[in-house]
Amino acid sequence: MSPVMRDSPVMGALRAAVVPLGACCAALALLTVYTATGAAGDPPPRIEVVDARIIAPMGARSTAAYFEIRNTGSSPDTLQYADSPDLGISIIRRTVRRTGTGRTEPARAVDIPAGGTVLMAPGGLGVVILDPPALKPGQSVRYKLWFRYSGKVGVRVPVTTRPR
Repeated sequence: MSPVMRDSPVMGALRAAVVPLGACCAALALLTVYTATGAAGDPPPRIEVVDARIIAPMGARSTAAYFEIRNTGSSPDTLQYADSPDLGISIIRRTVRRTGTGRTEPARAVDIPAGGTVLMAPGGLGVVILDPPALKPGQSVRYKLWFRYSGKVGVRVPVTTRPR
C-alpha cells in the first residue's frame, strides 16, 4: 500500500470504524446465542381454559359464563377481558361481600399465578353477558379470553342450565 493511501482520510475513517463495528458484531453474536438457548427473559406462561360453561338465560336481561383458567407455565399472566362474537357485551366481574351482603363489581384484570388455577363460579368471579341472545342447553358458543402475555385464547363454551 502506498504511503499516500495509508494517510488518506478514508483509511483513517475505516480504521476508526473497525473497533466499534467489531464490538457490535460480537455483541450481536452473543445475544443471538443467549436467546437461542432459551436463557433470555422469563419463561412464558402457558394458559389452558377448561370447564367452561354459559348459563342459559331464562328470560333475564343478563346471564353469566364461567371458566377454569390454568397456568401451567412458570410465569404469571393476567386475564384482561373476555368477549364472544356470538353474544352481547361481556364484562368480567367479581362478587364482593361487605357486612354480610354481596354485590358485583367489574374486575379490571384477573391475575393468573404461575403454576396456578383461577376458578370462576357463582358468588365469586365470572363473566356477565348483557342482553344475551336466546341460548339453549347443549348449544356451543365461541369465546375469546384475552391475556396480557398469552394473547387470545379461544374456547368453545357449552350452554347449560346449572352453574355447578
